[in-house]
Amino acid sequence: MHTLKRKSALKTSARVGRGGKRGKTAGRGTKGQNARSGRKKRPEERDMIKKIPKMRGRGKNSNTTIQTKAFAIPVMALETLSKGEVNVRTLIANKIIQLPKRQRPVVKILGTGKLSKAFTLKGIEVSATAKKAIEDAGGAVK
Repeated sequence: MHTLKRKSALKTSARVGRGGKRGKTAGRGTKGQNARSGRKKRPEERDMIKKIPKMRGRGKNSNTTIQTKAFAIPVMALETLSKGEVNVRTLIANKIIQLPKRQRPVVKILGTGKLSKAFTLKGIEVSATAKKAIEDAGGAVK
């Protein structure tokens, strides 16, 4: 009976500084940053990272598109124009679209309505139904 030993380890590691039997410095040694409560040692990598200038950019709006949205114009809006070549400048001149400030306007013609005149479109995006309507009227898309 005198030689029996426990199966588990004799002593578990003690938790430091939670009241109880440690007293005074609670096993933290004396003075200094490591002895203080709420100590936070800042990693020196963080200080180096803080010195690097930030990348400036679009911030919280990074998921929004940069592309300018196209002006949607129905095919029947071209009826007001005279026959011939149609481009962005002729649409602005005839006040079908307004020129946005400091932007090159992007125009897309959609196939709603019918045409009776033949037009040649240049530098303008056209939907498949609008292209069919223009070509049926005797026009062309370039």
